[in-house]
Amino acid sequence: MLKSRVEREALSLGSYTVQEEGNFIVSRWSTGATTFREEGKVNFHMSKAEDSHDTRATSSIHGINTFIVVNTRPAMGICTYIFEDFVLPGFQSILLMLVSSIMGFFAEVLLARGLQLERTGKVANVQYVEAGLRQLWSLAFTKVAPSFDRLVGVSLIVISGDKAQVIQTLLFVAGINTLLQALFGTRLPAVVGGSFAYVIPIAYIISDSSLQRINDPHERFLRTMRAIQGALIVASSIQIVLGYSQIWGLFSRFFSPLGMAPIVGLVGLGFIQRGFPALGNCVEIGIPMLLLIVGLSQYLKHVRLYRDIPIFERFPVLICVTIVWIYSVILTASGAYRHKATITQNSCRTDRANLISTAPWFMFPYPLQWGPPTFSAGHSFAMMSAVIVSMVESTGAYKAASRLAIATPPPAYVLSRGIGWQGIGILLDGLYGTGTGSTVSVENVGLLGLTRVGSRRVVQISAGFMIFFSTLGKFGAVFASIPFPIFAAIYCVVFGLVAAVGISFLQFTNMNSMRNLIITGLTLFLGISVPQFFNQYWTSSHHGPVHTNAGWFNAFMNTIFSSPATVGLIVAVLLDNTLEVERSKKDRGMPWWVKFRTFRGDNRNEEFYTLPFNLNRFFPPT
Repeated sequence: MLKSRVEREALSLGSYTVQEEGNFIVSRWSTGATTFREEGKVNFHMSKAEDSHDTRATSSIHGINTFIVVNTRPAMGICTYIFEDFVLPGFQSILLMLVSSIMGFFAEVLLARGLQLERTGKVANVQYVEAGLRQLWSLAFTKVAPSFDRLVGVSLIVISGDKAQVIQTLLFVAGINTLLQALFGTRLPAVVGGSFAYVIPIAYIISDSSLQRINDPHERFLRTMRAIQGALIVASSIQIVLGYSQIWGLFSRFFSPLGMAPIVGLVGLGFIQRGFPALGNCVEIGIPMLLLIVGLSQYLKHVRLYRDIPIFERFPVLICVTIVWIYSVILTASGAYRHKATITQNSCRTDRANLISTAPWFMFPYPLQWGPPTFSAGHSFAMMSAVIVSMVESTGAYKAASRLAIATPPPAYVLSRGIGWQGIGILLDGLYGTGTGSTVSVENVGLLGLTRVGSRRVVQISAGFMIFFSTLGKFGAVFASIPFPIFAAIYCVVFGLVAAVGISFLQFTNMNSMRNLIITGLTLFLGISVPQFFNQYWTSSHHGPVHTNAGWFNAFMNTIFSSPATVGLIVAVLLDNTLEVERSKKDRGMPWWVKFRTFRGDNRNEEFYTLPFNLNRFFPPT
């Protein structure tokens, strides 16, 4: 607990008190339906305005100046609260977002004619800049999730300024990794960002006894970051070696449409807990968001309100998030969550994060910003499990992205190239200190279908936006105030879409075959059931079912079997390549699939996956 703090609580109406408690002065004042409580070492000054209902007070709390408008009229109190708490402190942030939106709008208008999608098949024509901003908006908040203070059963304090810096670093490195992947990796329109697969290894590192013995919270945070950096740097070698040596591409020969259908499906279905269960923590925000995004993106997609532009089809995420965010601000200001449970307040309130005021205006992430990384064999082995899981999930995401972008399935050579560059991305995560590793963003793969955008140029522009906005501290901090159920509603749509894309691979197989039905059903069921068992065990006892004296082994096994896509890959590949293999080639869909294994197996591969700048002369496909 910090020595000085500012807390805002929704209490009863109409009182103002100033009390001295030891070396502290505690002031309480009411604005309509809301009472604020401020505690700290203060120099307090209060003056009466001409209007008898208006009292203006200024205070200095450890050098932080605040201005408070106090009003006892309920209606005016709500307006005052919104103005004081969301406009005055965050005026610069709102101005920044306004300027960015105006820049994006004019850029879209200017480039609408000149910058259309590349002629890569039958992809619809949409503007690059708007779609890039939309991809950025969807990705930004997902970077907050791996913050260490939200890990279950882990006692680590992340100071507000450090949290903002972590968010900015995540966004900055995500932009670099996305740009590298779109230029030199698979070249698919896939965004690379932080992964939930790294939670268990990171929790293992954080709970290390040598780190827990450090009393100073900030020093413990820095030491933990350095340990995670070292583990990521070492573990990244797994993907680098498997990718650039073509081993992962050779292993992909065991994939078939029958095997990939449940694997890709589990990539989407594996995020069930981040869908409606998270939305249900605040149904008054989540349900309207879900209904709104489905209504705008599907039922009103052909409505053109301005110059024959389908606004609701191109801007559904931006429009819905803005509307529901304002709605949640009004609910918070009106005191709707005054006496609610803690989990409800954490999920619904918009003033639960104090990041905007503490975040710097400009912050440029740089390598080793937390200090030199530290290396431990146990930490590195534990982290390797998450790297393997992210490799499996990314493989499924690449297959889904290629299908949604109307591209051919990535050949073995391209798949290996993408995994190799993803390993480079994890290495950058370790060098910069993002606090988590990288994988292909499944939610952004789903957005390809939701927004009908399938161009790598869009993703490259969104990567540029990520790199630019990550240097603006206020921009990264703004997303921490958005209630998570808003994004859980989006996840319900995009994760479901990815799951449906995986199931669509079954059209190339014979589903009248009992063999295929058994493999598909068993893979889907075990892929959901086994991770559910591991996650429930973790929630109740703060450790997985594998609980030996070797902590790194526990983290390794629990991470592998907590991933639906990884469990699905093990079951599907094993059954599909051992049960009546020779007699079932046609039933498995191999005649359709085999021509896409090699780079020159289909003429369209060269159009989709050739390296830019004529680099194929120096790195010819193998």
